Amino acid sequence: MRLIPVLALALWTSCAVYSQEADLEESMLRGKDIYMDFCVTCHLENGEGVANTFPPLAQSDYLAQNRTASIRGVKYGQQGEIVVNGVTYNNAMPSMGLEPEEIADVMNYIMNSWGNWSDKLVTTDEVKAVAE
Repeated sequence: MRLIPVLALALWTSCAVYSQEADLEESMLRGKDIYMDFCVTCHLENGEGVANTFPPLAQSDYLAQNRTASIRGVKYGQQGEIVVNGVTYNNAMPSMGLEPEEIADVMNYIMNSWGNWSDKLVTTDEVKAVAE
């Protein structure tokens, strides 16, 4: 009799994990389209950026260590010095005028591509909560 609640919990947990993975995959598909429309010109197709001009998104320590600042940069634009993978960049990135849903999708794409990995889905609510 005790086995049924354990099995139910295991099934519920595996469904929740599957749902989150499916949500991430769908978000990343939408995010890739947004990336190709708005980001690829500067950060290039594989996220490698342009040396000393536009920082790489691929294998980016900045993305991993500065989640909120990264969301803020996409949401409002960014200017001034940042250090990415030990290299200082000092350029401007304008706001792309994206909706919170689009920002969440493109963040999920870049934070889970090109050697980046995030165990937490960027949500629309998280994007809305980031202040300028």
